[in-house]
Amino acid sequence: MATYVLVHGAWSGAHGFRKVRPLLVAEGHQVFTPSLTGIGERVHLVSPQVDLTTHIQDVVNQVLYEDLTDIVLLGFSYGGVVVTGALQHIAERVRHLVYLDAFVPDDGDSVFGLAGGPEQVIRLGDAWLVPPYPRSFDDTVEAEWATARRTPHPIGCFTEPVRLLQPLEAFPFTRTYIRATADEPDAPGTAVFEALAARARSSPAWGYAEIATNHMIPNNRPRELADVLLAIPSEY
Repeated sequence: MATYVLVHGAWSGAHGFRKVRPLLVAEGHQVFTPSLTGIGERVHLVSPQVDLTTHIQDVVNQVLYEDLTDIVLLGFSYGGVVVTGALQHIAERVRHLVYLDAFVPDDGDSVFGLAGGPEQVIRLGDAWLVPPYPRSFDDTVEAEWATARRTPHPIGCFTEPVRLLQPLEAFPFTRTYIRATADEPDAPGTAVFEALAARARSSPAWGYAEIATNHMIPNNRPRELADVLLAIPSEY
């Protein structure tokens, strides 16, 4: 039995994995999907004080309080920065790390920095919520359902740099990058995710997989995503 911890992306919540969870559970595995503070199911807790550290602590506390070990830890999109930051606290509990069409930061990187945006200093009185970027879905019903649940995101999560004490490849766990291959070239994050996928493809330290849909993989292709994840415990 494997233990999966699936961390969602920006402007969303754990509900984004609602189609993936039962597929993994049906195969006898444990699945945890922490909700990050201030967005998704926990939007009622939003405040200017919510930042990347808050979200890292959300994930770390889930793992520590449930006493999870030997986990497959997945970060989707923005969640890639969150799981990377969590390694400072729970790296010894990780068996395999998965980046699902996600940001893969080095020490000192932020989401805005990786995305090529200008450095931002938040000052008193500045807007502190970032509206959801538009996303497309394969199914119109799913699009309506998911879009209604996308919430503004605290900007501190995007400006705070991550701390990583050593390169990802230096950790003893194995790692995989999963790339969505059907995104439009001008979709948010496409250039960044493609560059990071190329890094994984060219490195023997990484596994690599592709799913032929746009960025919203958990909504669009839950079965294909589950199949990739189910293969990980036996492959590594």
